[in-house]
Amino acid sequence: NMALRVYGEALAMCVGLRPVVRAIARQDRDLARQLQRAACSVVLNLAEGAHSEGGHGRERFRTARGSAAEVRAAVDAAVAFGIVEPLAP
Repeated sequence: NMALRVYGEALAMCVGLRPVVRAIARQDRDLARQLQRAACSVVLNLAEGAHSEGGHGRERFRTARGSAAEVRAAVDAAVAFGIVEPLAP
């Protein structure tokens, strides 16, 4: 099931972001919290979308995609400010 595979990848992303969130929190707690909230939003919206009917499910998947873009932007901002090194692609 594609939704379950993506959900697993989202959880793996959260695990991989743990040290990044900690490093960012040492210099910018607000950015670290926003990054963590966005990553959680990806996981939560994927789960909700996988168990929703029709348009509601699609909307949750769109929200998860937007939150994933926010995760990337938060990491990009932390890199731009010299807080963390760039992540592997």
